[in-house]
Amino acid sequence: MTFTEEEMEGVRAAAAAEGKSLKQYMHDLGVREMQRKRFVAGAASWADRLRAEFDEAFPDEIPPSRRGRGATAA
Repeated sequence: MTFTEEEMEGVRAAAAAEGKSLKQYMHDLGVREMQRKRFVAGAASWADRLRAEFDEAFPDEIPPSRRGRGATAA
């Protein structure tokens, strides 16, 4: 990995703030990102499974992704 001096300074400070070596901090970043992606995929799947039930229970609500420009929920 390549960092500018300014970026490297920030990474070192973040590692020190967590009481970790630079190597351990960089390892943990990768692991946390993998876990975050897995969580987001699971949450999206869960939301997709419940979407029809929610739409039926709240027919006047319009999800932001389906609103036209300037439209608001009821």
